[in-house]
Amino acid sequence: EEKAAELALTSRYKSEFLANMSHELRTPLNSILILGQQLAENPDTNLSPRQVEFAKTIHAAGTDLLHLISDILDLSKIESGTVTVDSEEISFAHLRENLERSFRHDAERRNLEFSVDVAPELGRSLSTDPKRLQQILKNLLSNALKFTEDGSVRLKARPATSGWTPGHVILDKAPMVVAFEVSDTGIGISPEKQRIVFEAFQQADAGTSRKYGGTGLGLAISREIAGLLGGELKLTSAVGEGSTFILYLPLNYVGADSAHEARAQAAMPMPTALPQTSSQPFEQVPDDRTSILPGDPSLLVIEDDPRYATILRDLARSSGFKVLVAHRGAEGLRLVREYRPTAITLDVFLPDMLGWTVLARLKQDSDTRHIPVQIVTVEEERHQSIERGAFSYLAKPADTESIEAALERIKQYALPRVKRLLIVEDDPAERMSIEELIRHDDISIDTVGSGAEALDALQNSNYDCVVLDLRLPDMTGFELLDKLQDQPQLRDVPVVVFTGKDLSAAEDARLKKAAKSVVIKGVESPERLLDETALFLHRVIGDLPPAKRQMVQRLHESDDALKEKRVLVVDDDVRNIFALSSVLERHGMDVVTAGNGQEAVDKVAADRDIALVLMDIMMPGMDGYDTMRAIREDPDSRALPIVALTAKAMKGDREKCLEAGASDYLAKPVVTDQLLGVLRQWLHR
Repeated sequence: EEKAAELALTSRYKSEFLANMSHELRTPLNSILILGQQLAENPDTNLSPRQVEFAKTIHAAGTDLLHLISDILDLSKIESGTVTVDSEEISFAHLRENLERSFRHDAERRNLEFSVDVAPELGRSLSTDPKRLQQILKNLLSNALKFTEDGSVRLKARPATSGWTPGHVILDKAPMVVAFEVSDTGIGISPEKQRIVFEAFQQADAGTSRKYGGTGLGLAISREIAGLLGGELKLTSAVGEGSTFILYLPLNYVGADSAHEARAQAAMPMPTALPQTSSQPFEQVPDDRTSILPGDPSLLVIEDDPRYATILRDLARSSGFKVLVAHRGAEGLRLVREYRPTAITLDVFLPDMLGWTVLARLKQDSDTRHIPVQIVTVEEERHQSIERGAFSYLAKPADTESIEAALERIKQYALPRVKRLLIVEDDPAERMSIEELIRHDDISIDTVGSGAEALDALQNSNYDCVVLDLRLPDMTGFELLDKLQDQPQLRDVPVVVFTGKDLSAAEDARLKKAAKSVVIKGVESPERLLDETALFLHRVIGDLPPAKRQMVQRLHESDDALKEKRVLVVDDDVRNIFALSSVLERHGMDVVTAGNGQEAVDKVAADRDIALVLMDIMMPGMDGYDTMRAIREDPDSRALPIVALTAKAMKGDREKCLEAGASDYLAKPVVTDQLLGVLRQWLHR
């Protein structure tokens, strides 16, 4: 027993060491990848084509190194029992498309026949961890392509009734088992080598003169993950005739096999995460995804509480919606892309990201920003949700009547109709140019020239959005806003303030004060005006005339949101600071840096112009979590966007970031486009 306990402890120390080590390895890699990409893009066009080629090679080699580190880390996490399984539904069509996209090109280049077939008897989808399943299949397929000179590589998914080891605790009891069969006509594996290919760091061809590269970790990891998903990986092969690997998985994930369950139990004293991230899957609320037909009104419910999700689902069904349910933000975003629902109801607190992040991603994407989103939140955040482009909000806790009323509102709003816009502007030429800018056959525009006419129009008719000039003949725009604020039925009408005059500090403060209860956007440029009105009118960007569509897209892909914004980069590694600063400065940002947590807290308190903080988590003394908590203690910094940078090495890192006060997080090494996308989201508004 003593020996067993010692072994378990050693194994855990080894895994913790590997997890920390991975962080240490990723940090220098971060700089290599970011700076390599910068050079490869050659922004100053001062490198020769050959030098650009060198930079691309550096970036590619760094990426390969990253995959290697991830493999070693994966193995250590699996061995220490700290891997979580995020089970969700994945359609076979989606899986096939992904694998085809990844390998078709490579197979054609090498003149190999390649096919991915799914037996229709399997139905539309399976429930498992999509990321882990794809990791196994991609590994098997890349191995098959690597060891096949000519002939074919095929993947077949079919129902199976036997083939796995008899007595398997999960597969024997599963109502349906899927066999993913990867077969090739390659070199094959001799019987005595068939066992060792699954051992970590072992290879069938391991001599110094070996022909094929690799670490020998892929199959070891694949076999471990198969066990985690409650399945098994088998091999049949003959030298010179090719190999067939078969992955057996239950159609619906129910848990890991006994060996992995035991490891997870043993690892419980490890740093624990929030309860939702345990390896138990979410209790998936049954929904209508298999029966949705094109043209059906559909509602996507993104909500992590299964009970509340069930209530929303039942009420939505009785309102005539087909319903999709997602328990995590990432799953919700995937379902939006796959099903294009009519409307969405979104909870702010989700286990993997904040609802605000989901909303921002939906509103950044021109294909999804027109879908009305209702935010489920507390009353204080009503204004914030509508300002960010939500259609409405539902205060928690809500009773049946208010939910039914909210669903009815969404249903009416989502019906195809011409949206209505009111322009309040006294100058006829200016009025005409605004009308010309926004006009298209999907909206109807009314114009008035004074505050009194505007109030009269708003009281007697329903408008979806108002464009307001602050200079009016009979009252100022501010007075009109105060009058709107006094009328509860007009409070939630989004008002976009379009003014040519420079606002004084006092006027700006007054506008912000009115904005606490009336939704207001100050915009200066025509592009911003078109963009903000399109957001509040939920216009389909793809249906706009090409010139207007380009105006909106330019705004979202340009650096206007970043220019001259001050960003604080907190990291104890000078190389990282250098790499991140060069990217941000190239996009016009003003970068200030801090080498430790205390320095960061002092800089945020002293410099109110800091618009966003990029926070490294691993720092000596005061780590990123403590630093974020300290920044959030200052009432003035409660709303400051903080993006955490984490190597996402151990279980629960992401949840700990959000809990400590991060607005968003990014995994290291940082992908430049993703970093800029997240910064635009938080700074655009």
